[in-house]
Amino acid sequence: MTIQPDQLAALMREVEREDPIDFADLPFPEDEMRAIVANHLCEMAAAMESFSEEDRTLTLLAVSAKLVLENLVLHVQLLRRHGLPVSENVEALLGRLRRDPGLEGGGKG
Repeated sequence: MTIQPDQLAALMREVEREDPIDFADLPFPEDEMRAIVANHLCEMAAAMESFSEEDRTLTLLAVSAKLVLENLVLHVQLLRRHGLPVSENVEALLGRLRRDPGLEGGGKG
């Protein structure tokens, strides 16, 4: 499957309709940021053309998981920095990570 960066950026905007990104007061145009990310991901996908289907899927899942984790960490850091409570779901996840050493993975937790 091949997708062009502009098509991926359009899909990103479509997904954001359901779950908007708060760009806050970043000094960068939103569409330029989407274009940079879309270009990077399309380059990454092209570099995986020689991968098996399973390896491509695993790689994309690993990259997605890393980004979701990074997003969660940044979100919690921002909430804590501003003295705001985290949601019940995030608190439950953090509590689970604290209780289950097998889930910690040796991080700084």
